[in-house]
Amino acid sequence: MKSLRIFALLFLSVLAAPAKGADRVEETRTVAIAAKRFEFVPSTVTLKRGETVKLVFTSEDVTHGVFLRPLKVDVDLTPGESREVTVTPQAAGSFTAICHHFCGSGHGGMKLTVVVE
Repeated sequence: MKSLRIFALLFLSVLAAPAKGADRVEETRTVAIAAKRFEFVPSTVTLKRGETVKLVFTSEDVTHGVFLRPLKVDVDLTPGESREVTVTPQAAGSFTAICHHFCGSGHGGMKLTVVVE
């Protein structure tokens, strides 16, 4: 009976032990994107298909917006605040995000290119 308890404890400890390599926690990559009249910095962001990435948007001057339909991004940016959006692109391609909050005379040319490889 004692050997059965020892076997059971050993068996349970093996089940409870983390799998080899499981102690490594994958960090989600973060990409910072600043909006300011009349540009996004950086103007191009490259992502990998299937990789989860946290996009952190900030506005440096006035209220801006970011709209990127293929990645389901639709946020308003208030100056001095950050907005985080987590995305996992499923399709490769080049996509254009626009500022969808009027921010002045150069608003129409304010674009961000997101390349998914």
